[in-house]
Amino acid sequence: MLASVAMVCCIAAIATSAPSARAQQRREREPNSVYAARRAKLAAEVDAPIVSWGYTGREEFSEASIFAQEENFYYLTGHNEEGAALVIFPSKSASGGNGPDGKSEILFLPLKDPAKEKWNGVRMSPTDPGIEAKTGFASVQPIFDLNGTLQKIAKTYPEIYTILPYETEMGGYPHEKDEMEWFDKNAPQLKRKDIREQIAALRQIKSPGELAFLKQAVELSDDAHLEAMKMMRPGLYEYQIAAKMVEVHLMGGSEAEGYSPIVGAGPNSTALHYDKLSRKIEEGDIAVLDVGAQFSGYSADITRTIPANGKFTPRQREIYEIVLGAQNAAISAVKPGAQLCRKGENSLFKIAYDSINTHGKDKQGKPLGQYFIHGLGHHIGLNVHDVGDTCRPLEPGMVITIEPGIYIPEENLGVRIEDDVLVTETGAKVLSEKLTRDPDQIERIMAEAAKKRASEAKKGDD
Repeated sequence: MLASVAMVCCIAAIATSAPSARAQQRREREPNSVYAARRAKLAAEVDAPIVSWGYTGREEFSEASIFAQEENFYYLTGHNEEGAALVIFPSKSASGGNGPDGKSEILFLPLKDPAKEKWNGVRMSPTDPGIEAKTGFASVQPIFDLNGTLQKIAKTYPEIYTILPYETEMGGYPHEKDEMEWFDKNAPQLKRKDIREQIAALRQIKSPGELAFLKQAVELSDDAHLEAMKMMRPGLYEYQIAAKMVEVHLMGGSEAEGYSPIVGAGPNSTALHYDKLSRKIEEGDIAVLDVGAQFSGYSADITRTIPANGKFTPRQREIYEIVLGAQNAAISAVKPGAQLCRKGENSLFKIAYDSINTHGKDKQGKPLGQYFIHGLGHHIGLNVHDVGDTCRPLEPGMVITIEPGIYIPEENLGVRIEDDVLVTETGAKVLSEKLTRDPDQIERIMAEAAKKRASEAKKGDD
């Protein structure tokens, strides 16, 4: 991309909502200046306008659906209400950085709708007093002015950037298809180029505010896992463990789960994304708990594997310690320049895989590498599987997961240990380090909790 021309034109239409005391805005967000700086940085990397849509409002009609902003639009604006759009004009141009109407950027919002607000709560509108200061935009206009602005842009620029649909069998997500049809109808003369990668590259490096939100999500997740360790015992159902963890998240200020809780005991421990939560936990089971909180839109992703009765069997401990050793080896190698991808001299995956494959055997005497069936980790952020190329060398400010695992279905034995790791200038910091991974400590925590339950039960009988 040509850095000499800096124009961004972002248009984001946003989806439906659910009632909320503060409408749809998140409980906490970064300062307006942070979002403005992101838009400016992206503007400097492109040679044509960018048009980026959010959700259309028709993706989900479920009563259980709670609105969450399209991630790229939120990353650039911090705005979490439906029906908005954004246009940013070039910072370097013959006109001195102004658009057709002399403005550098415009936020478009729906007009006030008192009847709708009776159901869904108050929303921002372009006529609100002080709306410019609230949103961080010098110009806030009604959404119906958007099409006219785009038509003026089309007279000057032959092409735009946008988030093009993924090349899938169905042509991408429904809202992406709708966006392309909208362009076909309203600006067919504009050639479209994809901006997805440029935004993803920016999102991989976390700001101080993003790190604060992620740390809060991690802390809540740590607390939830600790409560699960104390609660775990045969006779409970998987959903009961998940319910306790979700309670801890919500009571601590989490807006939602980062993803559907995974609590898999016994045979379910070998299913990577098991989410039925329907099995009764039995004596001798091992349980994989992959549960993470979301805080102000940012998701943690933490997994612990614990024995249902509080004591690892010799085989369970053997496999657990092999996975733990692989995780420790990979975390020790995290530093700028390392990579999450499977191949290459700086591959963290290869470090973990080689560790697993050279320790222990299956029941047939074969190496265990074949049972490490997924990648080593991924970026986290506004999405639990956040955007980013896993083969891009790690840089300070990235936050990734390190999560080796071994899954042996014929033994009903799955083990995964996952932590959230910040890449620093010299190495790594494990954000979830307060949640123990040591099997002896896990057994001690569970034994103390069992002793406390027995004592309380005895008092109840007296």
